[in-house]
Amino acid sequence: MTGAAGYLGTNLLNLLVGRGHEVVAIDRVVPEGPADPDITWVSGDVLDPASMRTVLTGAEMVYHLVAVITLADKNDLAWRVNTEGVRVVAEAALEVGVRRMVHASSIHAFNQYSCGGSIDETSPRSTDPSLPVYDRSKWSGEIELRKVIDKGLDAVICNPTGVFGPVDHSTPLSRINRTLKDAARGRVPAMIGGGFDLVDVRDVAQGLIQASEGGRTGENYLLGGSMITMVDLCHLAASHGGKKGPKFSISPRLVGGLIPVLEPIGKMLGTDILSRAALGALVSAPLVDHGKAERELGYRPRHIDDTVSDLVAFFEEHRSAATPAGQNA
Repeated sequence: MTGAAGYLGTNLLNLLVGRGHEVVAIDRVVPEGPADPDITWVSGDVLDPASMRTVLTGAEMVYHLVAVITLADKNDLAWRVNTEGVRVVAEAALEVGVRRMVHASSIHAFNQYSCGGSIDETSPRSTDPSLPVYDRSKWSGEIELRKVIDKGLDAVICNPTGVFGPVDHSTPLSRINRTLKDAARGRVPAMIGGGFDLVDVRDVAQGLIQASEGGRTGENYLLGGSMITMVDLCHLAASHGGKKGPKFSISPRLVGGLIPVLEPIGKMLGTDILSRAALGALVSAPLVDHGKAERELGYRPRHIDDTVSDLVAFFEEHRSAATPAGQNA
């Protein structure tokens, strides 16, 4: 598994080990900590063909999770890792005789701005050169993978939507989890009214395993959850945290009209939060049809309230563990 130390990787590792699998966990930096007898950590570089051939030798199944996630318009490293990195891993997997590869792509490989309000596996792809680099690179990575599939690699592609939920030990937390942590503590007074399809990270991990077992070679499977507005999501988190949610909702239409103004301001401030990539998806808010994954893989995402409840409990558990006795968190 590439990207094993990341957010999705951590959750997929938990599932695989729980099922009794022995896992070779690949990442650029091997984490420190107690060793698990079912996990062998190795250092690997997805841009180095020799490195990938070495670490994948003997593997039966490869889950490719590595990606550089960015909201920038341009980012050379993201482009290389998300495109060339997919090709390097796929070619190494084919060369060493891996039985199957599951590639974790993204909903962003589909053009959310020209999808007509809904997305399924047949929707337009992120080919527009004006799209953010992450969107374009995730689609390009799929193109690179398909070239290797044409050479004989058995591979399946999964496209998760907005991933959130526990377990998240990332530093910093994922953007959505960070927002919900603040909301659960009553620190989000206002929120944009737009929405997005969000899915529990544990359900994505389960969906990847299901794709490895029952997905058809070369097929895409959207791994979605539920459409929800960010205001409602923050209200859920605040409720589970015993706090009050956002008092004000900012119109997504207003935000959409201000993107050309907000984006340059964000660049001046050194943040990508005020970018088209960050705000555009909330404004367009396409409905995601994950029926194909349900029918062919048996994919069943949990209710979004269950995820928020578990996430808030996760935050509280780790806050309590990090707070010495006698001190207030």
